[in-house]
Order: sequence, then structure tokens, then C-alpha cells
Amino acid sequence: MHLAQINVARMQQPLDTEHMKEFRDFLDPMNKLAEESPGFVWRLVADPDQDSIHTDRPDYDDMFILNMSVWEDFPSLKNFVYHTVHSYFVRSRKRWFERMDRPHAALWWVPPGHAPTEAEGLEKLEYLLANGPDATVFDWKKIYDANGNPT
Repeated sequence: MHLAQINVARMQQPLDTEHMKEFRDFLDPMNKLAEESPGFVWRLVADPDQDSIHTDRPDYDDMFILNMSVWEDFPSLKNFVYHTVHSYFVRSRKRWFERMDRPHAALWWVPPGHAPTEAEGLEKLEYLLANGPDATVFDWKKIYDANGNPT
């Protein structure tokens, strides 16, 4: 099994503003770093000419961004998120994003070769909101292995 993840955020200001410049300027380098990281499998790209935070769905708030990826295992994802330069953006997220009063990240196991859709990822966030973390969908605080056991 592979590990899928979705994370969403609502920007404080539009992506093209000066306020968002540092975040915006590092989108391509962070995507490249992810793709070159050990254990990386796939990431959502709505359009080959856009980065991964955009969506083709017209019902989205323009300030809402979404990122999805698939990794070989949890240690690979954790290493990328917390042990590379990416961790700076995790620690600094309050600079660019509003505080969310609902889950903004979800993780779940998928069979190799499965590329989750935006709808699937958003459903996982809703599941997490309604049910809390379990072996089906979990968060960074309560991790489950591919066999459904808490780690």
C-alpha cells in the first residue's frame, strides 16, 4: 500500500499579492524537492502549466488551495514534510494562511498505482471531521499503518 495525503488552506490574501510572495516563489522549488525525494510517488497537478495548488473546479473559493500527493510509506512523507526545507513553510504557515476550525490535512492508504481525485481527498477531510482519525482516514497526530494498526 501507498500513503495518500491531502492538505488544504485558505490564504490570507490572493496568491499574486506581495504578502504571498515568499510562499508563491517557493511553490515550484518545493514541488521539485518533493518529486525528487525518496519515497515520492505522485502529486496532483490540475493543469500541466499550473502548480499543484490550483484546481479546475469552479465552485472553489479563490482563496482556497489544495495539495495532494502519494508516498511509498509514512517515513518518506514525514521526512519530506519535517526534515527538509519544507519544514520552514509548515512552521511559518500562520504568515500566509488563515486558521482553520476543521481538519486541514488527512492521510489514508491506497493501492499502488491509485491516483486520488480532488473529490476523494475532500471526502477524506469530511470523514475525518465527522469521525475523527481511524484506520480509514487519519491525521498527523494519530497514525495508522497499512494494516490498520495505530503506530
